[in-house]
This record gives sequence, C-alpha cells and structure tokens, in this order.
Amino acid sequence: MSIPAVIRSSRSTAMVSAYLFALAPLAAATLWGGLYVVSMWGFDAVPPMTLAFLRVVVGATALLVVVRLLYPRRRFDRRDLLAFTGLGGVLAASMATQFLGTALTTASQGSLITVLTPVFTILLGVTLLGERLTPRLGIGIALATVGTIVVVSGQYDLAELAGVATTGIVLLLLASVTWALYTVWGKPLIDRYSALEATTYSCVAAVPMLAALVPLEVAITDASIRAIEPTLGVVGAVLYLGLFGTAAAWYLWYKGMEYVDASVISAFFFAQPIVGGLLGATILGESLGTRFVLGGIVMAVGVFLVSNDGQGS
Repeated sequence: MSIPAVIRSSRSTAMVSAYLFALAPLAAATLWGGLYVVSMWGFDAVPPMTLAFLRVVVGATALLVVVRLLYPRRRFDRRDLLAFTGLGGVLAASMATQFLGTALTTASQGSLITVLTPVFTILLGVTLLGERLTPRLGIGIALATVGTIVVVSGQYDLAELAGVATTGIVLLLLASVTWALYTVWGKPLIDRYSALEATTYSCVAAVPMLAALVPLEVAITDASIRAIEPTLGVVGAVLYLGLFGTAAAWYLWYKGMEYVDASVISAFFFAQPIVGGLLGATILGESLGTRFVLGGIVMAVGVFLVSNDGQGS
C-alpha cells in the first residue's frame, strides 16, 4: 500500500472512531431519557431497592450471556477481580442512592442534581486519571450545564426546590458522585480488556450487593415484595430498565471511553433530559416551551465543543 493510501486509511479510521465515540454515549443518553416515559407505565409500584435489584439482575444476565459467547476463555488475575468487585460496589451504591433519592424527591430536584454528574466526572477524571481540562472542554461543559438547567426550568416548576427533602437531595448527590466514579474508575479496565467486559463483570458484582439491600428495605419500611403485582406495565418497565437502561446503555457509555477520555464522554450525559422531553412530547403528548428549545440549542453547542475537543485529543 502506498503512503498516500495509508494516510487516507488512517484518516478514515480516525473519522469512524470519532463517530463511534459520539454515537455510543448519545445512544446511552437516549435510552436513559426513555426512563421518564417508562415510569408512566407503572414501575413506581415496585419498591426502590427491589427495582434496582431487578434492573441489575436482568441487565447482568443479558450481558453475561453475550460476554460468554464472545470471550469464553477469558481469565482474570486477582488484581483485576478485585477491581471488578470494587467497581461493582460503586455501581451498587450509585443504583441504591439513585433509586432511594428519586423516591424522596421531585422530578425537578432530581433532574437538576443529575446535571452535576458530568461536573463530578471531569473533576475525578482530572484528579484520578490525570486527564487534561482544556479551555474548550471547560467552556463546553459550562454551556451544556447552563443549557440543561434552562431546559429543566421549562419542564418543571423550580419553586418546588423551596421544599427540598434534605435526605433525598443528599442521596441524589451521592448517586451523581458514585456514577462519576464508576465512569472514571472503569477506564483502566476498559483499556485492559473491553467496554463489554468491564460493564458485564461490574454489573455481575453489583447483583449480590443489591440483593442484600432488598430484605433490609422490607425490614425497615412498609414495602412488601408480595404486594407487587406483575402487571404488563411493571414487567415491561423492569425489562426496559434491565435490557435497555442497564445492559445496552451501560455498555454504550463505556464503549465511548474506548476512544476518548472520561471527561469528554461525560458531556453526552446532558442529552438525557433533552431526550426525555422529546419522548414525553412525542409519546405522551406533552408540550415543549421556548425554554426547552433555547436550552437545547445552548446544550448542543456545549456538547459540540466538547466532542470536537475529544476528536482532537
């Protein structure tokens, strides 16, 4: 192959990688955005810890089937097994605090606190992984944050924030921090193995940890697993959470980090409320105001700046 042909081939590969890193986390954000619509189908009838456990069980099962087919002879040393277990612990903590926090807060509070996740991811990426915080990345994240806040302010009554449930807010803050840690801490394992394996084994490790919280939830609350009615809406919601919101979305999120830093990939998290709003308007007939459009444009500019920063790194 001639030198010009090699150069063209290298450029084509770089372009494909750039598209993949952008499309994977955007697809994950789309699936997470769908959770708002799914909630309207009745999965609020399941107690928070039980729902988190069922979600991860379904997701881990689906992922394990795929990874066993693709990597049937894979072996891990003690260090990596401990790393997967630790990552699973962070994941379990994130799921537990997210579901409990959501149950104790309003939609507006939860949406605004979710905006902090990319910020925490950048801070941890710079601190733990030594990633560079470039001016373009900083400006992009700032714009995306402002745009998302504008979008949320158009969707919800922010006056609700005056009656904040302190426990729920703290739990959601912990959920944001732990998800950011899951994103950053997974990067070395993704680099050593693959996004699929890092997602699968951390998810599998989280299953018994969340299982231990289910009887605790039953013991200290009035929740009753026997009272759960396996209606079509509940079963459909659990399957969506497990197969799409967990197995597919978590894999796609990690897949993006095969190409760029965790700090860069975090910006695509901002697409989640945009997707949720669009799906709500399309499927549930909800109206979108001018703030949704304005905030969405500002957020898109911010994500564009970050994505271009990632392609140049």
